[in-house]
Amino acid sequence: MLLQLDADQGVLRETTARFLDDQVPVATLRGLRDDPTGFEADYWRRGAELGWTSLLVDEALGGGRVSDAGLVDLSLIAYEFGLHAAPGPLVSTNLVAAALSAAGGRPEGVLDRLLSGEAIASWCLNEPVPHDRLDEVALEAAVDGDEVVLDGVKRPVESAGDAGFLLVTGRTGSGLTQLLVPTDTPGISIEPMHSVDLTRRFAAVTFDGVRVPSSAVLGEVGGADEQVAWQLQLAAVLTSAESVGAMQRAFDMTVEWAFERYSFGRPLASYQELKHRFADMKTWLEASHAITDAAAIAVAAEAPNGGELAGAAKVFTGEQGVELAQDCVQIHGGIGVTFEHDLHLYLRRITLNRTLYGTPAEHRQRLGAVVAQRIEAA
Repeated sequence: MLLQLDADQGVLRETTARFLDDQVPVATLRGLRDDPTGFEADYWRRGAELGWTSLLVDEALGGGRVSDAGLVDLSLIAYEFGLHAAPGPLVSTNLVAAALSAAGGRPEGVLDRLLSGEAIASWCLNEPVPHDRLDEVALEAAVDGDEVVLDGVKRPVESAGDAGFLLVTGRTGSGLTQLLVPTDTPGISIEPMHSVDLTRRFAAVTFDGVRVPSSAVLGEVGGADEQVAWQLQLAAVLTSAESVGAMQRAFDMTVEWAFERYSFGRPLASYQELKHRFADMKTWLEASHAITDAAAIAVAAEAPNGGELAGAAKVFTGEQGVELAQDCVQIHGGIGVTFEHDLHLYLRRITLNRTLYGTPAEHRQRLGAVVAQRIEAA
């Protein structure tokens, strides 16, 4: 991130960077490849103590921030997660924490457990084909007396197998309803999925006649459309910030390699063709920093164009991030496509983030709809 940080933000970012350097070096990440969770519980608790889960939560509910913009603070941590290809459900747990904060901290006790790192949570938004589009929600949330009955499938859901709670977005009539559901509720089944990322775990979650009390509803039944749109803005900013961190690390590794690797008595970096490619990558990287920074500031300030900037950041980092990472692999040559080299850790993170919370094509379509509405209104 290229933001001008104040002293407290600088300390937050530096502390997080040192912690990740110490706790999850590359050797540790490789060792977590076959771990069913993908991270250690103590690692996550200690990260929560550093503020990883509190920055989008109101101070009256136990949260805290280091500046006037908690989302900007959190984007700095997300950026470090990308730089280190760090494990842990940073985005998903913070999205649930933000939703609980907006609901006044209800249900009681859950938010405290998320803030302490004792428990993690995940947002159940996306669904399988044929309802896999960003704006499609088919899971049924039907009111039955003083209960709500859930039927449907959500996938992919990050860390669902280890989460204590799920924030479920369902459809009630023509509107959306959000509910906080403990994962041990009868009728819930969780099936692990394969992930391209070495340390991030996803699952398909099936809700088969799951009954929860009406007190599990966050906000109003059928009235969560605006809340879901806001959560998507948060998700777009945070995944973009994380991708920019991974892009930066991949680019830096490749520049270093190009100056150290010689061909015909010259460093690779001296060849004009590679200079052109580095110039392109640098342009993509700086633009990714800029649009993500702008989106974080706008969404944090609840600016009218916050949603558009968040979508634009998701589009640009999703497309140019993969392009940059693939160029880095090609410049490395044969070693770049091996598992033994570290480059693939960042390619994996960028590739996965591209698909989460809406693909570039889906966000571009949404932006196009906004432009069309403006043209019609003019």
